[in-house]
Amino acid sequence: MELVDTHCHIHSADYNLPADEAIAYAKEAGVSRIICVGTDENDSVQAVDFVQDKPGLWASIGLHPHDAKLGEAAFSRLAKLIRQPKVVAIGECGLDYYYSYSAKEDQLVALKFQLDLAAEHNLPLIFHVREAFDDFWPIFDSYDGLKGVVHSFTAGQAELDQILRRGLFVGTNGIMTFSQDKKQLEAAKSIPLDRLLLETDSPFLTPPPYRGKVNQPKYTGLIAQFMAKLRQEDVHALAEATTANALKLFGLKDV
Repeated sequence: MELVDTHCHIHSADYNLPADEAIAYAKEAGVSRIICVGTDENDSVQAVDFVQDKPGLWASIGLHPHDAKLGEAAFSRLAKLIRQPKVVAIGECGLDYYYSYSAKEDQLVALKFQLDLAAEHNLPLIFHVREAFDDFWPIFDSYDGLKGVVHSFTAGQAELDQILRRGLFVGTNGIMTFSQDKKQLEAAKSIPLDRLLLETDSPFLTPPPYRGKVNQPKYTGLIAQFMAKLRQEDVHALAEATTANALKLFGLKDV
């Protein structure tokens, strides 16, 4: 069973497991491809550098809404990274109104910069949107031809319908495995199989039975098993579909 972890942070300096071991364990568990996702300009540099000599790993470069306050200097560095080998996406980017680590105005400016960058270079986007879809959609809709994934889906059917109407993919992770939100779980059942992606968001959101421990890409299989059971699907069929979706969206070609 081949799987793809479309969103993790094992490249970061504060990842509390030996990254090379985490990669080896992932491959043993059938996770053949991994995307390391940047959250600010320095973290994005680390992601790009980290994946260069590692087959089956790619990088995404971005400015998380929490770090949007870093502003123009961060934008400049991200733009310079865009042509580096193995950069397959922009993000994670978006809007987060649940926390106030960056002002809304700064978040909006950072989001538009990254949408411009993705549109210019025809790259997919990895979106982080939390309690901010009302502001997010008008900005997204002002562009043509954007593609991407709404990472860490935690919303309900109404939000899912909006995501799907725009042709975006839906990233599900360990949150689903311990969620008590019935509306969220019901929405997860109705994600079309050709729009579903799997992710761990390592080191965060570790699924059971490893709650309380550092998350790692090998647990993508646990998320696949949970989602297949929730949706009453064959886990091998779900793995095959989500892997095909990841290859389609991110164009994961070994270099």
